[in-house]
Amino acid sequence: MAKESIKAREVKRARLVEKYAAKRAQLKADGDYIGLSRLPRNSSPVRLHNRCKITGRPKGYMRQFGISRITFREMASAGLIPGIKKASW
Repeated sequence: MAKESIKAREVKRARLVEKYAAKRAQLKADGDYIGLSRLPRNSSPVRLHNRCKITGRPKGYMRQFGISRITFREMASAGLIPGIKKASW
């Protein structure tokens, strides 16, 4: 389980990315790299990190489901993910 402060930091970064997305695109189109360097660092989409929506785990993230591999396995074993059969783990 990830710390609440780390999860909050990720949410803050996501908000900054959304806020500055249009401005960043405009500056890139104009080739104004000095203007880009003046934007907040956390407004870059590169700084976002994928985390499990349930546990907040950063590693073993499955993009298709938005959860970590461990959470996926637990949910599949419990029958909570439709179309997934436990053949052998």
